[in-house]
Amino acid sequence: MAFELKIGRFMPEHLGQLGFYLEALDRDVRKPHENPSIGVLLCRDQDEELVEYALSRNLSPALIAQYTLQLPDKKLLQARLHEILTR
Repeated sequence: MAFELKIGRFMPEHLGQLGFYLEALDRDVRKPHENPSIGVLLCRDQDEELVEYALSRNLSPALIAQYTLQLPDKKLLQARLHEILTR
């Protein structure tokens, strides 16, 4: 799995760079019994239409998400962690 963090807005060329990393992982790191690598691209901002166009012909499994600079409230994080651990 490759994670890429961009400090600015999503640009379609970011997918090309991520694709390069995924290819390197698949050729040089992935074992024969493992599934193809997955890329996660985190950007500060994203335009949904631009992301849709950029991903429409992309064959590699990739996810694009927006991130924020502030963490959620501590009580919310504790509640979510408790929820995950008690499943």
